[in-house]
Amino acid sequence: MDRAVIVEENFREKVTTGNLPKGKPPAGPLSKEQAVGLFRAQCLSRALDLTSRVMQKEGKGFYTIGSSGHEGMAAVAEALRPTDPAFLHYRDAGFQIARGAQVPGQNMAWDMLLSFACSSEDPTSGGRHKVLGSKALNIPPQTSTIASHLPKAVGAAYAIGAARRHAPEHREYPEDAIVMCSFGDASANHSTAQGAFNTAGWTSYQSVPLPLLFVCEDNGIGISTKTPKGWIADGFRARPGIKYFHADGLDMFDTYRVAQEAADYVRNRRKPAFLHLRTVRLYGHAGADVATSYLSRAEVEQDEANDPLLHSARLLQEAGALSGDEALSIYEETRARVNRVAAEAATRPHLKTARDVMASIIPPKRDCAPTNGPSDEDRAKAFGADLKAHDTPQPMSRILNWALTDLMLDHGEIVMMGEDVGRKGGVYGVTQKLINRFGSDRMIDTLLDEQSILGLAIGMAQNGFIPMPEIQFLAYLHNAEDQLRGEAATLPFFSRGQFTNPMVVRIAGLGYQKGFGGHFHNDNSVAVLRDIPGLILACPSNGADGARMLRECVRLAREEQRLVVFLEPIALYPMRDLHAAGDGGWMTTYPARDERIGFGEVGVAGEGDDLAIVSFANGYYLSLQAQARLEAEGVKARVIDTRWLSPLPEEGLVDAVAGAKRILVVDETRRTGGVSEALMTLFTERCNVPVSRLAAEDSFIATGPAYGATMPSADSIYEAAKSAVEGKA
Repeated sequence: MDRAVIVEENFREKVTTGNLPKGKPPAGPLSKEQAVGLFRAQCLSRALDLTSRVMQKEGKGFYTIGSSGHEGMAAVAEALRPTDPAFLHYRDAGFQIARGAQVPGQNMAWDMLLSFACSSEDPTSGGRHKVLGSKALNIPPQTSTIASHLPKAVGAAYAIGAARRHAPEHREYPEDAIVMCSFGDASANHSTAQGAFNTAGWTSYQSVPLPLLFVCEDNGIGISTKTPKGWIADGFRARPGIKYFHADGLDMFDTYRVAQEAADYVRNRRKPAFLHLRTVRLYGHAGADVATSYLSRAEVEQDEANDPLLHSARLLQEAGALSGDEALSIYEETRARVNRVAAEAATRPHLKTARDVMASIIPPKRDCAPTNGPSDEDRAKAFGADLKAHDTPQPMSRILNWALTDLMLDHGEIVMMGEDVGRKGGVYGVTQKLINRFGSDRMIDTLLDEQSILGLAIGMAQNGFIPMPEIQFLAYLHNAEDQLRGEAATLPFFSRGQFTNPMVVRIAGLGYQKGFGGHFHNDNSVAVLRDIPGLILACPSNGADGARMLRECVRLAREEQRLVVFLEPIALYPMRDLHAAGDGGWMTTYPARDERIGFGEVGVAGEGDDLAIVSFANGYYLSLQAQARLEAEGVKARVIDTRWLSPLPEEGLVDAVAGAKRILVVDETRRTGGVSEALMTLFTERCNVPVSRLAAEDSFIATGPAYGATMPSADSIYEAAKSAVEGKA
């Protein structure tokens, strides 16, 4: 027999006969009225689980990982305020339902069943996924099953204190709010979660305000893998900087009392706490999961005997709040109501087209208060002696530093964070002096953990800041890329743009560093960034363009709420010369503050129609060297700087190559998965001229004299161009 049926029959029989599980008597501050309300939330959560299974069997529902056994989370919601942002575990329907009762005008059964049915009328995701989440309830939608939402919860908690000191225009959270994030005992082992715990403790240990409540829902198992007994308690009782609390999640009175104590500690002390909540898992992991295939029947039945609804019925009777008959009546009425509502929800419309599905990939624009920028006096104070050098040609690293200074003067909500960005001024000096100009609140030196750096940025963005996290090297992104793919980029998609996390991620990358670092510091793989829907990938080739593009990237984040990655070519940071030593051909002056390069605008050098060379970053620099040699031999070429690598500026590129007899794509990223694949496709489909390419090999990058051996050079570009013009390519 289906275990869900067994659990339901057990509930009815045991409540009717009074054969309820033993436990502590009800104690604590939870009132009778509150307890009855929580029981109603628990019953609704259970009814939704059972109905979702029926809907799936009938082809009307599409998700059956339920919350049965975790209904105690309703009491956690009761202990918090509806203005406290909550990042939820996927088994927390009870929490969302109980919070819904705290906010007028909510219809949790209807809203959640629309989500189960993947209806386009689902107020949270619009039919894109079964998610827990609600803008009205301050619950950003979560789809993660691996606790990847914990780093951004840390960031959101940090943002509450940061907003007290520097209030952003679009602040979301009250000053006295706390952040709650919940997860399972199995997910607590994930490296992402461990990084978040470590970052929270590291931050708190230094007495930095971090009002964060971790809630671990410990049911003792992750799918089929058991959590060792005592593992969670022993692992978190003595974590530096994080206070440990424990509650019995089967007992709503105990859970409410301890959750309230933990919440009060976090709210008053502004320090993180860890609430370890005992739960059970009923029915197995999901609808298709058969728990008895990996657990003994006795183990399954032991959890079923501890059904939290049975414990709630006992506690309510002992508290004099509900008789057994009244508790059973509430359960049956809830089951019948959910079935009625589900029948209607199943008839509501669904998404039909690709356009429908993709409508929320790009978040909505928002109104921002106009600004005239800083006064001349403020700029003079910030820049100091640097101001006099603005009209003198400078390398890219210094131009970017000045652009960042002006942007931070213009917009007080910009915050930078990363390893070494503050006191050291960045590995390559790009952020030098910024900590002196803006202070440690806005130039945050983080611990060495890219997941935590990006999580801090995501969480701060959700409270109105414009974060500019720095990843020291492109190669360091790869251990944390899911924070962009699975968290930052998906949030507007799964919330119909109701929740966003605009930011500009600065990453130093690409190759051509002479004799330094090998593949850890020279990385020419951008495939993961180009593969994330909604992400904008910008890559300048010189200082003036870098400043103008960086201003546009901040505008895109601030006004259009976009997720932007600004990829800075390390080898071009210090570059001074172009064609000959001492010519200063690659240095630029600092462009006027009102100059921007618009999203999708490409660069063109030359007007030749024999050949159009299309490249970016180091490839553009090297192509200009090859162009000079070609011109000397009578080959008239133009060189095009793509600038925007994702999404490609297709119209700008097609216009830029118009009239050219041939096209050569020069790509310093890898032949497989590199930018050239998309460029070749574009020009093949849109341009009726021969197209060839020169791309980096599918290889890591070596240290020493062979640093550039696997990538295009000025010589190889020249040879490829000659072959193209002669019709050999």
